[in-house]
Amino acid sequence: MPEGGLPNEVAAAELLDRLPCGVVSFADDGTVLTVNSTLLAMLGYEREEIVGHHVETILGIAGRIFFQTHLFPLIRLQGVAEEMFVLLRHKRGTDVGALLNAARHERDGRAATDCVLMEVRERRKFEDALIRAKQAAEAANVALQTRTREVEEANEMLEQQAVELELQQQQLQEQTAELEAQSEAALAVNDELVLRTRELEEARRVAEDANQAKSQFLAVMSHELRTPLNAIGGYAELIDLGVHGPVTEAQRSALDRIKRGQRHLLRLINEVLNLARIEAGHVEYAMEDVRVADAVQAVLPMIEPQMATAGLTSKTSIAPDLAVQADREKLQQILINLLTNAVKFTPSGGTIGVTAVESPAGERVSIEVADSGIGIPPDKIESVFEPFVQVDVGHTRRREGSGLGLSISRDLARGMGGDLYARSEVGRGSTFTLALEPAKSGRTTHVPDQSASS
Repeated sequence: MPEGGLPNEVAAAELLDRLPCGVVSFADDGTVLTVNSTLLAMLGYEREEIVGHHVETILGIAGRIFFQTHLFPLIRLQGVAEEMFVLLRHKRGTDVGALLNAARHERDGRAATDCVLMEVRERRKFEDALIRAKQAAEAANVALQTRTREVEEANEMLEQQAVELELQQQQLQEQTAELEAQSEAALAVNDELVLRTRELEEARRVAEDANQAKSQFLAVMSHELRTPLNAIGGYAELIDLGVHGPVTEAQRSALDRIKRGQRHLLRLINEVLNLARIEAGHVEYAMEDVRVADAVQAVLPMIEPQMATAGLTSKTSIAPDLAVQADREKLQQILINLLTNAVKFTPSGGTIGVTAVESPAGERVSIEVADSGIGIPPDKIESVFEPFVQVDVGHTRRREGSGLGLSISRDLARGMGGDLYARSEVGRGSTFTLALEPAKSGRTTHVPDQSASS
């Protein structure tokens, strides 16, 4: 060491301690070499608690992850890092936000990184990050809507081709019947018809493959969109809980709107994913004997808050021992879809009823969900079961939803060997009937009547 070196080092240390910002130096293995008094005061540590220890001692969990995956690799690659936000950890365990500037250089034959840290007290960075996440979600929603319209147009084209193929098939069948009654010359024509039939079957297979590709596309898009939406919901919850600092009432109101929008988008995406799974044939059914009253009572508590908010009453009339063959979970999903649909289209003061009866011959059990709502025009009854269709009696669509609930419910009903159909009168209400096979063991053991009115 050159003569007079020690006083110079002491003077440098005193100068660092007088700086209004925190300073810390660490080696490439993370060992802290130097820390100034400003940073010690900022975080509440003593010097011996930091020097000689790993630099992650002063970092929070998020800060450690950021240091390991982004900050230190960047410094090693470029030698500097500028204006980077990090979360430090106070000795009390609270997070302290700071802006970091760092530079790596050689000192006494070994590499060291010097960092300058300025404490950040404002919430602007968190708010900007939340706004960017919201904008990304909105852009993703627009992209999903665009893709959905493209898929709908492709599906309509496929349906039109299927109708044309069916008409051609009918014509071929009529020609085949005529040719069977003709002479030896008709055999050549019949061979040609067989060839054309094979071509038509190949065309049908191509159409089915295209429909399968559509379902796979919807499934992939739904998965890709759920990831950022879940992230939005998680970060909004963290901010709402005050993890990053106090939240004002105006900010909390904005967070509530963000969370409601996130949940609505996630629900729509889940419905699209369910439809894709059904169309792709990836749904399995665990059939068992299910008591209808139990299934209805299991879902009513989920719907009753919506009914109370809408000012509606409910009535049930179900024999306690009446049972059906069904997948319990999917039966409840159908009931939730039907009840939610009824609540959505029934004005305040209306009534929603759930009944179940067995046919006189005992081959079918009909579960009916009836409402006193706005009703459905006769020419729209069948279209309500088509994907992405929602019928409003007025000229504008005022109710939220993807238009998939009834389509999914009918597919699930048919997957269980039953069916779902509707009857309605505009202005008087609608009745949706779920028809299923009765339980193999007949009616189940009697239990107390679970009919209820709310």
